[in-house]
Amino acid sequence: MSLLVVGLSHRSAPVSVLERAALNADAQIKLLQDTVAAEPATEAAVLATCNRIELYADVDKFHAGVAELSTLLAQHSGVGLEELTPYLYVHYEDRAVHHLFSVACGLDSMVVGEGQILGQIKDSLAKAQDLHTAGRLLNDLFQQALRVGKRAHSETGIDRAGQSLVTFGLEQLSAGADVLDWARGKKALVIGAGSMSSLAAATLARAGVREIVIANRTADRAERLAQILTEGDDTDVLARAVPMDSVPAELTRADVAVSCTGATGLVLTAETIAGAVEGRTGAVVAELDGSGRTADKAEVRPGALPPTSVGNDENCPLDLSAVQQGFSVMGEAAVAGMDAATLEQHAAWVDNGTVDRREAARRAPEADAELITALAATVAAGGRIPERRKPEPVAEPPRPAPVLFLLDLAMPRDIDAAVHRLAGVRLVDIESLAEASAGAPMAADVDQVRRIVSDEVAAFGAALRAAHITPTVVALRTMAADVVATEIARLEGRLPGLDDKHRGEITQTVKRVVDKLLHAPTVRVKQLAAEPGGAGYADALRTLFDLDQEAVAAVSRADRADDEPENSKNRGPA
Repeated sequence: MSLLVVGLSHRSAPVSVLERAALNADAQIKLLQDTVAAEPATEAAVLATCNRIELYADVDKFHAGVAELSTLLAQHSGVGLEELTPYLYVHYEDRAVHHLFSVACGLDSMVVGEGQILGQIKDSLAKAQDLHTAGRLLNDLFQQALRVGKRAHSETGIDRAGQSLVTFGLEQLSAGADVLDWARGKKALVIGAGSMSSLAAATLARAGVREIVIANRTADRAERLAQILTEGDDTDVLARAVPMDSVPAELTRADVAVSCTGATGLVLTAETIAGAVEGRTGAVVAELDGSGRTADKAEVRPGALPPTSVGNDENCPLDLSAVQQGFSVMGEAAVAGMDAATLEQHAAWVDNGTVDRREAARRAPEADAELITALAATVAAGGRIPERRKPEPVAEPPRPAPVLFLLDLAMPRDIDAAVHRLAGVRLVDIESLAEASAGAPMAADVDQVRRIVSDEVAAFGAALRAAHITPTVVALRTMAADVVATEIARLEGRLPGLDDKHRGEITQTVKRVVDKLLHAPTVRVKQLAAEPGGAGYADALRTLFDLDQEAVAAVSRADRADDEPENSKNRGPA
């Protein structure tokens, strides 16, 4: 059997696809059950976060496994297989182990180094254990991933390379200001009471907000989170729980709102947000275009355009009365705002000539070549010709200062993306976080974490390969013990008068001989099997000693049965 992972994440798919492919809790359970019911897979686990959906499985056939897992992901996500396939990635055996260990260390996170992923991996394993879809391979893999992640955070400074998605989101909301100064004294609304929302509430409390309101569909969870925040020793925040239908009213009081629910539709529409801001400010909320201007008002340039009628100064195509005093009729102030046709006539008048496009078209290519040659000679002799005018920078109107800050950490999104266009509102969502983190610098500690991951992958692979040959070695020693017992029984038949002392000596001698003969080959075969490509040694051992395949399989089944009580006690590893 071999480890296979098929998935998509913020690195392989746009946020719009991740949003549509998101799996709720019920869909994850059904996906796990259908995966282990499929022919290629015997174990399965799902790692579903706000920016990744991954299906891990122990399969006996690579190509059949990839096809089956991809199809199951498409079926349960609701995104067609043809549409989903371009965004899927596949990792197999050691590459799959390397991927999960990197994920556990935060190397594959949107914010490098964030530690929240460890809790999500723990929840993923606990769910697979509860559903009995995680066997020895996935139990060992996920528990080791948790240990590797903790090692990376304790032995390196990877925490300095990034922070949790919540903290990063708050930094984006504060637009470069210190989060503690920005948050101090604000009123916060947190929608949802799951792990991400709880982390957001705790982060806001430590940042110094004055009040936190928790809204959740399950009132008990909201009240429990509010109680934990209120009784916390490290903060003095006031926290209370409200029902979901109170959210519009609470938005009119809130300075910042964080939403992360498992809803499949929008929790906050643009109309709801606009209504909250209007209730807070008493003014109608304008909708902005891409440049920060209000989209529903036309900008009117003061002053009329110069007329295109012919002037009264020797055919000058300009109304001389419109020219400001102190400027020449040949100057730039006179022609400002003139349309192209009139500007062309004016240029011809200034040069005391006429514009004839037909004459320009008849000009020989040699003339153009001569002009280019002359220009090149001028530049070579005098350097670059300085520009007399440079375009004035266009100052975009500043966006109105926000009165409501929104952080959407849900996938699919909780808050309508149209809110980005509302004046007086700043929205940070998964898509904008992905854009902001794309160019984030990598800390020097990341290289150290990568070395840890590589070492741990090698050790895990060696242990896995060594464990793969263990049933064969056990079956070999069992066969040897049976041979010894058979020969001792035959000896007793031939020497019926053999006393117990001599029988015992002979039995121990034969066992020592067999053990010594088997010791070096079995130790060596375990060492060889632990190396890359060592899987074939188990087959060689079975062939050389003519071991029964069913006997080897029986040992494997017995080992898995022995592990069951331990696995059931270890649900939700620390």
